[in-house]
Amino acid sequence: MTPPLLGKQALQALGIRLRDIRRDAGLTGRQLAEACGWGPSKVSKLEHGKQVPAEADVRDWCIACRAPSEIPDLVAALRQLDAQYVDWRRTLSTGTKRRQQANISAYERTVLFRVWEPAVVPGLLQTADYAREILATVIDFHGIPDDVEAGVQARMDAQRVLTHGDRRFLLLIGETALHTRVGDVEVMRAQLARLVEAARMPRVSLGVLPLAAPYTVPRNNGFTIYDGRSVTVATYTAELALQQRHEVAVYEKAFDRLTALAVYGAKAREVIARAVADLEEI
Repeated sequence: MTPPLLGKQALQALGIRLRDIRRDAGLTGRQLAEACGWGPSKVSKLEHGKQVPAEADVRDWCIACRAPSEIPDLVAALRQLDAQYVDWRRTLSTGTKRRQQANISAYERTVLFRVWEPAVVPGLLQTADYAREILATVIDFHGIPDDVEAGVQARMDAQRVLTHGDRRFLLLIGETALHTRVGDVEVMRAQLARLVEAARMPRVSLGVLPLAAPYTVPRNNGFTIYDGRSVTVATYTAELALQQRHEVAVYEKAFDRLTALAVYGAKAREVIARAVADLEEI
């Protein structure tokens, strides 16, 4: 398994640790490969983060380098890396419901939500009809079992956190999300009305990032920050669950920059109203 670009940093850090252990042992890459019974290129691939090691590889490496005390920490780092990368084929193998239910569990443990979505409305603010179209697209794209109604219900159940408990929601959406056609005109009209209602909720801060906002931070990936403990980032092939403090800090920095570019209150409602007007012209 080769992680996507966003997951490379942790794998590269693990490779550097392995390289340092080899060098401390006074072994060349070729000598280590021979000691482990590997092909000559494997050591280089592991050290440069181009291949994910198996736990057995880590153990063989440390034993060959006469550093068995390093094994527990390296295996723990490897398992954390594996937990960061959740293949959609695995998590969606039975449909969408299980993944939506996992959201409920994560939401209930969270007090402060910081969400950025550049192209669609965040799940926390989706209407049932809009969510149905989103999940139907996921089902079609990934070729998974069609449980769209169960998935929609689970997503609606997850939205209870908006009104239960002492939580805060800092939600940012790109202006593009207001124009991305999800379903028909009626679905979009109801969804945009839902955004206006949500912006008036006491614990919700809804910002819209205008199309004309200057480019001061990359905007291509949506993400959710759960308190300050973890971040989830979705790609086409997987969902990354990042928990190391330096990784979370990067996304907090990105969120702060996006927040500074967004508009709120009356100005946000004006941007939404323009999107509604565009629907009327269709």
